Amino acid sequence: MSALYALAEQVVRAAVARGVTLGTAESLTAGMIASALAEVPGASNTLVGGIVSYAPRVKQALLGISQSVIQTEGVVSEPCARQMAEGARRALAVDIAVSATGLAGPNGDGTDTPVGTVFIGCASAGGTQVQQYVWTGDRQAVREQAASAALTLVLNVLQA
Repeated sequence: MSALYALAEQVVRAAVARGVTLGTAESLTAGMIASALAEVPGASNTLVGGIVSYAPRVKQALLGISQSVIQTEGVVSEPCARQMAEGARRALAVDIAVSATGLAGPNGDGTDTPVGTVFIGCASAGGTQVQQYVWTGDRQAVREQAASAALTLVLNVLQA
């Protein structure tokens, strides 16, 4: 059993026990978070869906990310992760939505933001929180760390 699966299993069990619905808004993880949750038997009792928003125009159209955030802060930023989580919560009509946006590499985005920078957001009735990370490793390692951090954040919100 992988560590990501074990974490997803904890999230699914906690969400089902609390009668909470979940959704995702993913950029660099491209569905990895939703996929990890869906791998767990019983996930259909809590996982409503996910939005893979790789391109900025999809972030705007489906998640409601403001043009000003994209232009001034960028898509790899705290405000973008916050708006992604809040937008997914609205669009999917879920209790808790988690978002992930960042630079998995191997190349940067032309800004000073280092490769490995990731923002994870989580929106719930209690508010929205965002955590920033800078990981090392190859593209897959950064993406897996991001998915793990996202599931950990959701679990923490469920256990609060």
